[in-house]
Amino acid sequence: MGTREEILAKIRRRQRRGGSEPSAAEMLDRETYLRRHPRGSLPELPADLVTLFRARAEASASTTERVSIESEVPVAVARYLDAHKLPKSGCVWPALARLDWAGAGLQLAARGADGEDAVGVTGVFCALAETGTLMMTSGPDTPATVSLLPETHVAVVPVERIVALMEDGWDLARAQFGQLPRAVNFISGPSRTGDI
Repeated sequence: MGTREEILAKIRRRQRRGGSEPSAAEMLDRETYLRRHPRGSLPELPADLVTLFRARAEASASTTERVSIESEVPVAVARYLDAHKLPKSGCVWPALARLDWAGAGLQLAARGADGEDAVGVTGVFCALAETGTLMMTSGPDTPATVSLLPETHVAVVPVERIVALMEDGWDLARAQFGQLPRAVNFISGPSRTGDI
């Protein structure tokens, strides 16, 4: 049993619940609770979520560029790296390995970051228009290290994955995964010294 499982089992024992995993009845109770409790008041947002997301992301010191089709992404990434005199090597999510990175002059290995990578390219689980935030989930094809370790992180955000609010992101995650992945990270703009 790993440390995480030990901690959760200890909490369950202290709550006088059996086993190390929630029972079917407990899972049903949780889902019923979530459905029964309506959201509080939410802000009204403009209909154009793409424009709002870009404006909020740029207000947080991120850079955005819109391309028409996914196959243009590697060229856009190379253009960005050239413009900022950044290295053209690093890592990319295995989920994005199908794109022609080498054809754009980039040397991106499809793997998790190893700490030496200057550039990491990821997709997103979804993006939150209200705050310009990226919602990232971890998995074998979407290792969290690619967005966290390299000095430069480039995120590919499909417009159909831009949702209005954080609550919408959580709803999407519950619907898609059922049980949430091990890690969910939110990224709002470049990391700063104060984040550490």
